[in-house]
Amino acid sequence: MSKQRAKQDKDAKKKAPFAVSSNDLQKARQKLVAELGLEKYVLDLDLNGYAVVPPEVTGVTPANLDRLTEVLLAKSEELVGCGFTVAEGPSSEVDFGDYRGTLELQSGAKPSQFQLMQLCTFDRAFRDLAVNPVATALMRYMIGPYTTRFSSHNCFVKWKGDGYGESLGLHCDQGGVPQPWGRVALNANCNWCLTDYTLADGAFACVAGSHHRNSQPVMPQAIREAIPVECPRGSLIAFHGQLWHGAYPKSTPGLRLTIANYYRHASIQPQDDIPNHFPKALADDCDNPKVFKQLAGFGAPYQSQVLPVPKAVS
Repeated sequence: MSKQRAKQDKDAKKKAPFAVSSNDLQKARQKLVAELGLEKYVLDLDLNGYAVVPPEVTGVTPANLDRLTEVLLAKSEELVGCGFTVAEGPSSEVDFGDYRGTLELQSGAKPSQFQLMQLCTFDRAFRDLAVNPVATALMRYMIGPYTTRFSSHNCFVKWKGDGYGESLGLHCDQGGVPQPWGRVALNANCNWCLTDYTLADGAFACVAGSHHRNSQPVMPQAIREAIPVECPRGSLIAFHGQLWHGAYPKSTPGLRLTIANYYRHASIQPQDDIPNHFPKALADDCDNPKVFKQLAGFGAPYQSQVLPVPKAVS
């Protein structure tokens, strides 16, 4: 075999992540965990379906959090038309018109939050967060070392209100995938807490271990089993796509700010068509352009002729 053909085969194998043995996959997952000392958090993911990782482990600093918050508050003001502060929330009453989100429609609650989308186009700080080594390692552990991709990058801006009502908006992110489900997460989520999470402040709600049930939430049992996940500003809540989760209503003044970096298996359609619509030049402006481009799905198989073809012998 020629050196050129050998290189083509090697490159093709790199771009064909599905053709990897289960033994190699397990070794790759173990390597992800061992290199960063994440055994405790992986155990939490396996047992409970979620893990709370403190900022001293992820490396996200107060300055990082301040920058992310600053940009989100400015963007909120630009789009809504009034000022926003973490301490006081929106500076005027806001009107959603006839809009009701999916979870609000199910509960009948009045909306008390909105989402900002496509965060990685806003500022480099969001692109750096999307390739945070600890977060991406946990996502790759659940979804697969070679098959993890971005799905979307969003922010929830939430204030005092009814939240999702009595149902807590309990759902699982993998709910759109036909059953039966297996052990591998086809979606997984990183919630970055830009404000303190307490029950009164509208904390994340979940049913621990429900990712093992391989089903949608069973109501009203799920509501009775749900617990609040309370943690300080800067924490990362990583969780499996089958985990039953939602949120408690916020009963205190001010904002609860959350960045939801959502990941998917390569076989699942993304929420945001990042491979085709994200400005590719921005991917070079982050802490790890190589990882960002891989997770974005740039240059994925079948977008071009990446596999070798035979040559006629004369």
